[in-house]
Amino acid sequence: MASPLRDTDPDVLERMSVLYARMTPAEKLARVRDLTLSVNALALAGLRARHPHEDEGQLLLRLARRRLGEDLAAQAYPPQTSP
Repeated sequence: MASPLRDTDPDVLERMSVLYARMTPAEKLARVRDLTLSVNALALAGLRARHPHEDEGQLLLRLARRRLGEDLAAQAYPPQTSP
């Protein structure tokens, strides 16, 4: 299988494969969690830059809409009604 990392030296890819193969499932899960948190932080930073007057809740809802699509986001996060 060809590597999608065309800008990475093949020797480096091989070493990465060996290191990933040695990781425990818990270590791999921690790596995925850390990468996911980093991607979320970057996405929110971009949204904050484009929408500086929105509060954190509005930004998180905007992120959910981008990730889930309008319909699913509306189902998962219905509009709040005031009491």
